[in-house]
Amino acid sequence: MNQNTRGLSRRSLLSLTGIAGVSFATAALAGCATDKTGSGSSTAASTASSAATLSGRSLDIYCGAGMTDPFGQIAQTFEDRTGCTMNVTYANAAQIQTQITQTRSGDMWVAGSSEEGRRAGELIAHGTDLVKHVPVLAVPAANPRSITALADLEGADSLLIGDPDSTVIGKIAQQALTDAGLWDALQDRITTTTTAPQIATSLAGGQGDAGIVWKENVKDGVTVVAESDMAPYIKTITALELSCSADTGALAEFVQYLGGDEARGVWESFGYEPV
Repeated sequence: MNQNTRGLSRRSLLSLTGIAGVSFATAALAGCATDKTGSGSSTAASTASSAATLSGRSLDIYCGAGMTDPFGQIAQTFEDRTGCTMNVTYANAAQIQTQITQTRSGDMWVAGSSEEGRRAGELIAHGTDLVKHVPVLAVPAANPRSITALADLEGADSLLIGDPDSTVIGKIAQQALTDAGLWDALQDRITTTTTAPQIATSLAGGQGDAGIVWKENVKDGVTVVAESDMAPYIKTITALELSCSADTGALAEFVQYLGGDEARGVWESFGYEPV
């Protein structure tokens, strides 16, 4: 897969390196393209490419950092099948929204929830639901605080959550804890991170008594508890087509591929649930 992206380096998860912000070169980017040649809207039916019919063309995709592994596999397979160069930028929701609105460029945003599309306003042309994004309460495998429900977090010394200002999982954690009447009481015991995978890694290493992460981020050394407590906060991963897409024809092909059995199978192999 091509390593060049607009603004952010592919797979250089900025939030994991401690970089709080992103610098964007916007002067050379004039604004959203309005010429929708070819298919007009990628919501229209398109003919799936069975050979390298998109050679020489490219798509610029933004994707939530927590979905790097499954989406990277999907994008690579599409590139191999069609010849379309897939430039993928992985970052948290706030960084992606800023990049899209400042540069007014790109073809698609694979967002952790359909609500995230509102951040980019009129730059979102259409959304396609892909798979469920299931938040869970997780603990280290040893579960030293015997946490089995949200209410048990009152006895935790350390709770790990995503940053509510920049991540979907952080907003969910804040809402779940607020609904449980725990948000204010736990303030001095909460540590925030910029991506959900960081939380799972920390828990697996014995750092923190519990954390709220996406189900697919759970790894060896981490146990999921209280699934019913988190069920009301399930989201849907959505492919958001951008109105500034420079190649709506290639985008339509990719949207069709995303809706097929092969791409769905990749998501499910990583623990995502069908919508």
